[in-house]
Amino acid sequence: MDFETTPLRDVFIVKPRRFGDDRGYFMETFKHQEFLEATGKSFGFVQDNFSYSRKKNTLRGLHFQAAPREQGKLVRCVKGAILDVAIDVRLGSPTFKNWIAVELTAENDKQIWVPPGFLHGFLTLLPHSEVAYKCTDYFAKETEGSVIWNDPDLAVDWGVGTHDVILSEKDRKSQSFASLDNPFVY
Repeated sequence: MDFETTPLRDVFIVKPRRFGDDRGYFMETFKHQEFLEATGKSFGFVQDNFSYSRKKNTLRGLHFQAAPREQGKLVRCVKGAILDVAIDVRLGSPTFKNWIAVELTAENDKQIWVPPGFLHGFLTLLPHSEVAYKCTDYFAKETEGSVIWNDPDLAVDWGVGTHDVILSEKDRKSQSFASLDNPFVY
């Protein structure tokens, strides 16, 4: 696997290597030892999630899970294409409130590691997009939260207008970043 650092401390782009022949291809999407060597961090994934979005411009996010059940996520698109966004909201971090947007597709095989202390969301760029991600802790409703996707304090460039996105009722009612009782410290 190839690991690419990003402008956000602790966020990595991971590109598995494809081994192909006339039948198709094979790739390892996670290997603990390689992640440990490349990042210096141990990864204990306990839950795999899968998301299917029927329509283009479906936006899911910006989500987080707070202590004591913080979640890190290793995200990949297995069908279609998404714009995946991670925002550093760790108080005291040198990249506080900075964000990165990465296009993940079934063809480019890229994955993004989004550590605890980051808001996370994605926008589907194609209809019938499927996203798989590994999590470092179980879902815990009592610690989940979300910030509105188009918060002006964060100014994420999603590449779409407000009226173009498809949101769940829950994401539509997300709080502003200014009203967040931020549980994350660097």
